[in-house]
Amino acid sequence: MRLKRDSTAGSIIELVVVIASAVGIALLVQQFVVKPYRIPSGSMEPTLAIGQRVLVDRIGQGLGDPAVGDIVVFHPPTGADTSQCGKPGQGPFYDGPLSHLPCDTPTPKRSSQTFIKRIVAGPGDRLSVHGGYAVVNGKLQSASYIRACGAGPECELNEIKIPAGSFFMMGDNRGQSDDSRFWGPVPKEWVIGTAFATYWPPSRVGLF
Repeated sequence: MRLKRDSTAGSIIELVVVIASAVGIALLVQQFVVKPYRIPSGSMEPTLAIGQRVLVDRIGQGLGDPAVGDIVVFHPPTGADTSQCGKPGQGPFYDGPLSHLPCDTPTPKRSSQTFIKRIVAGPGDRLSVHGGYAVVNGKLQSASYIRACGAGPECELNEIKIPAGSFFMMGDNRGQSDDSRFWGPVPKEWVIGTAFATYWPPSRVGLF
């Protein structure tokens, strides 16, 4: 049996429908499943360089909590860009009795900005900072991917307890990272997703 050749108009309509469907699926995947992000600063060096692109798993956030060690994209608290802590006077840049503590209370509202950092402590953990390294429940969390902190006030901080349902974020470039030490832990609901791969530049393509 011979197949009937489609009309030119019918072929064009079919092509438009196929393209529109493909674009729609791609947009849905980006919106709800996997989303690409570009690294805007050097706070995660040497793990992630400025301009590097990563893929973030968004759907997995509904299947369980992120874990200590994960690199995550999230909304910080309002005022994070000016190192504002929810508890006035607390944080390494302040001059007072609370300046030797990391911020343990974020401001109550979520910022529209997106940050990318590493989770170093989870709900209920006791955290301090020594030489820029996180000390979690009395154990120093040293790792080869962490860049030295230097001698800044953010490199040596006394112990706090992470609130229930929150995560403490730090950049791998410990001396050049604006993170939870200054503006506090991040509620789980503000976490967008977990970075699982890098796709640009070609020399750094791979999974985390």
